[in-house]
Amino acid sequence: MKPIRPVILSGGSGTRLWPTSRAHHPKQFMALTSERTMIQETALRVSDADRFLPPIVVCNEEHRFTVASELQDAGIELEVEMLEPVGRNTAPAIAAAAALCAAHSRDELMLVLPADHHIARPDLFLDVIATGAKLAEEGKLVTFGIVPDAPETGYGYIRSGEAVDHGGSKVDAFVEKPDVETAQTYLDDGRYFWNSGIFLFRADRMIAELEALAPDIWRQAAMAVSGGNRDMDFLRLDREAFEACPSDSIDYAVMEHTKDAVVVPADIGWSDVGSWTALWDIGEKDAQGNVLSGDVMVQDTANTFVRAEGRLVTTVGVENLIVVETGDAVLVAHRDRVQDVKAIVGRLKTEGRAEQEVHARVYRPWGFYESLATDERHQVKHLMIKPGAAISLQMHHHRAEHWVVVGGTAKVTLGEETHLVAENESVYIPIGAKHRLENPGKMPLSIIEVQSGSYFGEDDIVRFDDVYGRVPALKAVE
Repeated sequence: MKPIRPVILSGGSGTRLWPTSRAHHPKQFMALTSERTMIQETALRVSDADRFLPPIVVCNEEHRFTVASELQDAGIELEVEMLEPVGRNTAPAIAAAAALCAAHSRDELMLVLPADHHIARPDLFLDVIATGAKLAEEGKLVTFGIVPDAPETGYGYIRSGEAVDHGGSKVDAFVEKPDVETAQTYLDDGRYFWNSGIFLFRADRMIAELEALAPDIWRQAAMAVSGGNRDMDFLRLDREAFEACPSDSIDYAVMEHTKDAVVVPADIGWSDVGSWTALWDIGEKDAQGNVLSGDVMVQDTANTFVRAEGRLVTTVGVENLIVVETGDAVLVAHRDRVQDVKAIVGRLKTEGRAEQEVHARVYRPWGFYESLATDERHQVKHLMIKPGAAISLQMHHHRAEHWVVVGGTAKVTLGEETHLVAENESVYIPIGAKHRLENPGKMPLSIIEVQSGSYFGEDDIVRFDDVYGRVPALKAVE
């Protein structure tokens, strides 16, 4: 069997996993089910070079460096990162990926995978993918149906029909998320599967179906690829063409209408990790049914999920709760109400609160910064610069900065001079001075930055030069 091209869809904001998941750093970049992040787990699952080609990752511009860093850390060699200028749901993303795959080979096999799913049985996953590949080679559009073990109301369903070769079945219907009574009838029926959102098909077959069933999506997506701009490992899709692309899911645009959709049963320990309760479901529980992560101490607590990310969290005399602590927010919810977390996120967005978008720790292509203390006339941050990385050459109109090196060695440009600053040494950056901070070493560089002045917004940056290709501009966000 010829190798398969993974297409990893890394979109979405993961609002139901707030406060850990934020719009600018959503759940696929979090280590939720293992020591690796979810996108790393997804990519490693399809990293066998005998079975799979280097993956294409579809993501937005904001996440491009995070994706690159995550997969580089996992030892994954990418084919390309395809950058969407705007979100247009899964059908345009898959259409653009199909155009790119067809440029390699018209009949290239494409395995479409969400970046943020958990699979407890990766060996069985590979087996069902091999089964699906046989059907895809024959021109079928394959989806993988998760064998249900409960009357789940949070998933869409697939009703299977007439059996086909290799253990698959024709797709009889895609069914919306049911109520609990209907879900129980699906479970009892035996023909229904959870819709995993995982697909496998030849590029030319998907293109043919798009041309027939969703011609506007195909035309605009293909134009976005052909008019795109290749920059290092990134392919920036043409903005005008992609913005004109209708927004639709691949289920609605193609899979519900094609005559060649087949479903392969997949009993692979799958979860879309769509809520904190899902993480409680799949987590390792103690004798009282608790799933605990981080610095947690519980007393007389049962059937509760507690995640501590930055400090000690304790519970006494509670049950059936979700408790999640991050550097700037705490969530406490009943396990039966976790779907309503997105309502909190909606309120935060309406009120313009930064907590719905970013963490106290903000990731950048060069590393991260996190705010430690803020007052009217000063702000203290911790900066981590990755080995070989550098912030842009910049200046500020409204603040001075004092950098103290607490780990590693810094290369500091100040005006026309450049010098090294060792651990326990410091340097002062006056208001209006051009400056740059680099890490010339092989270990992370840690800096405590004390800002003083009248304004500390990230838009108080004049950027002159940037190694990551970000356009130099006044008031550009660093």
